[in-house]
Amino acid sequence: MKVLCDITEWRSLRRSLAGSVGFVPTMGAIHAGHTSLMTRSVTDNDVTVVSIYVNPTQFNNAGDLANYPGTLAEDLAACEAVGVDYVITPTYDDIYADGFRYQIDETRFSRELCGAHRKGHFTGVLTVVMKLLNIVHPDRAYFGEKDYQQFLLVRDMVDAFFMDVEIVACETVRERDGLALSSRNALLSCEARKRASKLHRLLRSLYSDAEVARKMAGVGFDVDYIVTTLGRRFVAASVDCGDHAVRLIDNVEHAN
Repeated sequence: MKVLCDITEWRSLRRSLAGSVGFVPTMGAIHAGHTSLMTRSVTDNDVTVVSIYVNPTQFNNAGDLANYPGTLAEDLAACEAVGVDYVITPTYDDIYADGFRYQIDETRFSRELCGAHRKGHFTGVLTVVMKLLNIVHPDRAYFGEKDYQQFLLVRDMVDAFFMDVEIVACETVRERDGLALSSRNALLSCEARKRASKLHRLLRSLYSDAEVARKMAGVGFDVDYIVTTLGRRFVAASVDCGDHAVRLIDNVEHAN
């Protein structure tokens, strides 16, 4: 596995690669959910590329960005263990040489669900994904269904701009109690982790969205939304960990 922090070096190398290229964009703090995407890419493609870049433009909370786990050595070891060929680790100045002057702004769905509670979040996500896809030039890029709204927005952005890449959705990887794997889970206190275990069961229940919200509030969640739409039930809620709160998101297939 080769690690490159210089985009110019990568772009020169990219021109020499033969065969299909799969891409998994990450912000590091790699867990089994990420490695499942990487494994899928390794299976599907001749070459697999992973990016590790904590993108500040998608954080609407400075504290959230400051608390994001940084585990580069462990991340690189995890990538190598599943057979990744290249890891790119760009800097802010590499990605935003324009100072974030140019942005990708979706005007409808990005304002709903998480977008209604995190102003500018999806503008940051779509802008960095567009940049990374243009840097890597993959045949396929892999996204987890845990962030299903993100997957839909990226897929539709690629279609809207006639980009020659297939956006592949991969099933959410979960703990035994159903909690979706997330880098944020590492920030949960023991007590908060116990409360978080109730999230998936309530999400899958036959209760109405309003009743699920009430029950979640009753066990200590601060609920942003519970919405059933597009054949799925979506949730975002924060759980208090004493000196900080951790925001969790999830979704499951669910009848409207």
